[in-house]
Amino acid sequence: MSEEIKNEEEKVVETPVETTPATAVDAPAAEPEQPAAEPAQPAVSETQPQIIVQKERGFSHYVGFALLCVLCIVFYFIPGIAISFAINQIPGVALGAVAAWALSAIFSVIAWFIFKLKIKGFKKSFYFYIGLCVVVFALLIAIEVLTENYNVFSSIFGMLMGAE
Repeated sequence: MSEEIKNEEEKVVETPVETTPATAVDAPAAEPEQPAAEPAQPAVSETQPQIIVQKERGFSHYVGFALLCVLCIVFYFIPGIAISFAINQIPGVALGAVAAWALSAIFSVIAWFIFKLKIKGFKKSFYFYIGLCVVVFALLIAIEVLTENYNVFSSIFGMLMGAE
């Protein structure tokens, strides 16, 4: 780590830029002012080097990001997962993990497509679909709380992971 700091310090070379102030003799008297073509930027001293500090991300950052991605995917497919779970509860029907995920994805895409057809605009239909996901998730939580002897989320997790 200290070698990297030494290397960075060696790379930073300060080059002072000398500017001479413009005098009245140097500038033409009747030159009109021209509007600035570039947007105004904050003043940076040209004699000071800019130091950019980038933090290294640890293992927990990537694990947290992966967990967040998995939770987003599960939340997006929650309407299809709920329908697949209801189908799995029918006596004599046992879905494997691949079949459960495939049916969940198909049912969720069909539900989103129905929202897309009925509601004008992609953004608005997506918001309504996310609202449906929230309602289905709230119903699953209510079922989990109201039925003390039956664990809905552990059963759904078992169904999606292929547990018998």
